[in-house]
Amino acid sequence: MSRLKSAHGGNIREAAALMGVAADQLLDFSANINPLGMPESLKRAIVAQLSCAERYPDVEYQQLHQALAAHHNVPPTWILAGNGETESIFTLVQGLRPRRAMVVAPGFAEYRRALETVDCAIETFFLREEDDWQLTERILPALTAELDCLFLCTPNNPTGLLPDGALLTTIAERCRALEIALVLDEAFLDFIPDEAGFIPRLAQYPHVWVLRSLTKFYAIPGLRLGYLLNSDERAVARLRQRQMPWSINAFAALAGEVVLNDHDYQQATFRWLADEGTRFYRALGEIEGLKVYPGRANYLFLRCERAEVDLQYALLEKQILIRSCANYPGLDGRYFRVAIRSRQENQRLLTALRQALA
Repeated sequence: MSRLKSAHGGNIREAAALMGVAADQLLDFSANINPLGMPESLKRAIVAQLSCAERYPDVEYQQLHQALAAHHNVPPTWILAGNGETESIFTLVQGLRPRRAMVVAPGFAEYRRALETVDCAIETFFLREEDDWQLTERILPALTAELDCLFLCTPNNPTGLLPDGALLTTIAERCRALEIALVLDEAFLDFIPDEAGFIPRLAQYPHVWVLRSLTKFYAIPGLRLGYLLNSDERAVARLRQRQMPWSINAFAALAGEVVLNDHDYQQATFRWLADEGTRFYRALGEIEGLKVYPGRANYLFLRCERAEVDLQYALLEKQILIRSCANYPGLDGRYFRVAIRSRQENQRLLTALRQALA
């Protein structure tokens, strides 16, 4: 069991307090943020437009929605941006107000928290260790007419695994037949350049909602920017009426207008992940006492085979923070998630892991 209480990664303040060190002394592998850092194009834009903090943002964020729409080749009326993807999850749940929903475990904690705010009955579909934590056709008979909402994370958080495309289509068809709203969280899909996701198919599936985030890929967690998409314009409009006005700050809105056109940054990210991600995955797999799962995103899912080792604390003693997955339903203290960072930082983690498991 983790000695940390935070429900999410990235809480270096809590970890630093536990170890009695300054937060900036910890190397954080618990938050899945692009190590290339905020794009230089965005830094220049923010400096050039500091004065936008002196006036209210456009309450409808027209330029932001137009930029997102152009990026995905869909109408702006299909999109609703929010103060991070988490706000979009809560906005969607408040609009749908499902009576009985299903979440997949292990999975992102905020689906359940959002559903609890509308007194929704929550069913949990547990992925299995014997399936290597991959979603399988076993979920299909669990989708019944009693449900009115299903949350799926693709790729899954924390495993980084993508469900089979044909299975995802079958799930979408079954949800349509049973009138179940299907919510696909594609927060990390931008890291997988050969995966288009479900957005190009939304016109044929008006019961499907897609969640996206710009926080992780563009390394702007402090700005907070996410959005949802659905092809039913009236349904999106109803959500827009429920959303708190000015929920997105001016610099976050500016970020959405700028970064989507930074193709050099996008290509640099793809090259980094293809090269360093592959190397890091192989190196982790060579460490005795670890099982590494073949995730597709910018993080990897691990199982520690040494029951006597408190792996998270052992690494904290070396001033490295990894994400314990002990508080994910369906998992236990053997499981961890680590971000893929720079080559030098990854090498430091590899060395620390070898020492901890020796």
